[in-house]
Amino acid sequence: MSEKSAITPSTHTAPPAKFSHGVRKGNILQVAGQVGFLPAAEGQAPTPAGPTLREQTLQTLANVKAILEEGGASWDDVMMIRVYLTDTAHFAEMNEIYNEYFKDLTVAPAARTTVYVGLPAGLLIEIDALAVLD
Repeated sequence: MSEKSAITPSTHTAPPAKFSHGVRKGNILQVAGQVGFLPAAEGQAPTPAGPTLREQTLQTLANVKAILEEGGASWDDVMMIRVYLTDTAHFAEMNEIYNEYFKDLTVAPAARTTVYVGLPAGLLIEIDALAVLD
């Protein structure tokens, strides 16, 4: 049986509670919910990428990708993406950004978007992912 290992890229701060940014066991990699924080800077609190949904979505996707890569995966290995928004008015814009970002994927992952109102102030989106590696 393979061991479970935590994944924390250098771009991420240590989690604020007892959880991991990503966990890999065997060929399964689960990326925990990520938000649009800019890459970690020593001694500074996490800072959102910007006030817009586009800025935060692109940074959130970059943060998910960093964990995938640190765990030996890519977007092609992702089976499921979950997107959580704080406002139903953001569905259309998020779908446009999402479609643009993943336009080159041959097979898109399964996806679900859910409105979620409990993100910290200033954050508009959270994304998690499940990857299965060959």
